[in-house]
Amino acid sequence: MITYWHNPRCSKSRAGLALFEEKGVTPELRLYLQDAPSLDELQAVQAALGVPVIQMMRTGEKIFKELGLHNESAEADLMAAMVEHPILIERPLAIKGDQAVIGRPTEALAALL
Repeated sequence: MITYWHNPRCSKSRAGLALFEEKGVTPELRLYLQDAPSLDELQAVQAALGVPVIQMMRTGEKIFKELGLHNESAEADLMAAMVEHPILIERPLAIKGDQAVIGRPTEALAALL
C-alpha cells in the first residue's frame, strides 16, 4: 500500500495522484495539512527518503523565513518546524514500506510502483 501525503490545492500533488491512477494504483491519501505528521513519522520518512532534512522542506514558504530557518539550521529545528507547520513539508510525498519518494518531478513517484 502506498500512502500519499497530498495537498489537493497543489498542481504537482494532483499530477502525482493522476500518475498513480493512470497506473491503476489507488494510494491511501493523507491530507497532511489537516492531519499533520508527528515527529516520529517525519523522522521515519526522512530515513526512508535517505536525504538531509532540508531536502524534504519547502524552503520558499514565507513561514520558513519568518521562523528564521536557513539551509544550515539544525535538523532538529527543521523537523520541529515541519511538525508545527506542515506547509513546510515538500510535496507530494509517497511512502511504501520503508521507501519514500518526493514527487518532484512527478515521474519520480513511479519508483514505488
